[in-house]
Amino acid sequence: MMPPSAYDAVVLAGGRSRRMSVADKTRLIVGGRSLLDRVLGALAGAETVIVVGEQRPTDEPVRWVADRVPDAGPAAALAVGLDEVTSPLVVVLAGDLPFVTGAHVAELVGAVESDGAVYVDDTGREQWLCGAWRADALRELDFAPGSALRANLAGLDVRRVRPRASGPQVWFDCDSPVDVRRAEDMLS
Repeated sequence: MMPPSAYDAVVLAGGRSRRMSVADKTRLIVGGRSLLDRVLGALAGAETVIVVGEQRPTDEPVRWVADRVPDAGPAAALAVGLDEVTSPLVVVLAGDLPFVTGAHVAELVGAVESDGAVYVDDTGREQWLCGAWRADALRELDFAPGSALRANLAGLDVRRVRPRASGPQVWFDCDSPVDVRRAEDMLS
């Protein structure tokens, strides 16, 4: 495993939060902090943190960029954020991951050997919005609005990582009110 390197981060915090019945799920409070601030807290080692979405107050300084095509999906949002990346490595995270920590991010950054590294869940499925990538490898992809992120990234040479730390699943995201309650219960 390579030692951690300098990296930028892109956090995807747009979208309509359809299943959540709120305008912006990343503003929901879990464990005393907004979901977005929990993710940003895990990125203290980043050179620059780029958040794709509507600008809002956060606990950490970030560079805000807006989706070029609102509701075009995570692939298009990643393309917008990637335009702001200057480091050779970029960590890509969803804005609704309540359990991601700085140790998780360092583990991903240190695991990049070829194009990238992503966490895999207990079934072996890649968690594309919880990974670290060589920025140049991502820039070679066509993240067209409406394209599937999974389809874009699946062709890259990716190291699949299982978290070393025990505890809640790092890739657990809050897509519904039930998920938010589960996260809150796991944090208490």
